[in-house]
Amino acid sequence: MPRTEKLERFRELHERPGVFLIPNPWDAGSAKILSSLGFEALATTSAGFAFSIGKRDDIGGLARDAVLENARVIVESTQLPVSADLADGFGKDPEACSETIRLAAGIGLAGASIEDATGDPDHAVFDLSLAVERVAAAAESAQKHGIILTARAEEWLYGATDLEATIARLVAFADAGADVLYAPGLPSLEAIREVCAAVSRPVNVLMGLKGATFSVAELADAGVKRISVGGSLARIALAGLVEGAREMLDQGTFTYAERALPTSEVERLLG
Repeated sequence: MPRTEKLERFRELHERPGVFLIPNPWDAGSAKILSSLGFEALATTSAGFAFSIGKRDDIGGLARDAVLENARVIVESTQLPVSADLADGFGKDPEACSETIRLAAGIGLAGASIEDATGDPDHAVFDLSLAVERVAAAAESAQKHGIILTARAEEWLYGATDLEATIARLVAFADAGADVLYAPGLPSLEAIREVCAAVSRPVNVLMGLKGATFSVAELADAGVKRISVGGSLARIALAGLVEGAREMLDQGTFTYAERALPTSEVERLLG
């Protein structure tokens, strides 16, 4: 399917009433399986990809070329529109964010996200002025090359407690041209509701973290447009791997195989 058609489908998902799920594959196989199950769009996961190549999910821990190659493989494995987790845009300067979005469009992505995390534990997110400049540069490139830009405010993953400040940041990102807004780690359904009511763009919410878990219906009622799950599907897959390996080592048995998907079912899902 041409990228232009995937982009149009992705736009329609954000414009129609209600909420949609956008799960996160980490390779071609997981993308094909999720596509077969009936989802309408996919999003890559930097965490899932990092784990699959034996790395930590750290800002700066993955090279741009590697992340884009992983995204390209996923794009080419499915007829669904794909949005990519592009971390911090692979550079502090706004120009780096702009170039990353250009490259993302070139591999067939319908969407991409840029976050404001710095990777510096002493200064977790970029100052607002620079964060907005980065989003503005990414948004200009997204509009030029045809891609839906998600701007991420990451501070709640680093201990933030000021919801008003987060909302102000998201509003500034929208004013800078972001198509979708995303603040992972919001502490409550009420906080999510406040964010959705305060901004003029579709809101993505992250589920799959430990702690408060809300249903699709609850999130839709709060005004959420899009629900992603980050690296949680990769982590649950790894949980099955560790469970089976520990049974072999600790008990000398192989009953885990009874809970595994049959090969025929895997092959059916892979198409």
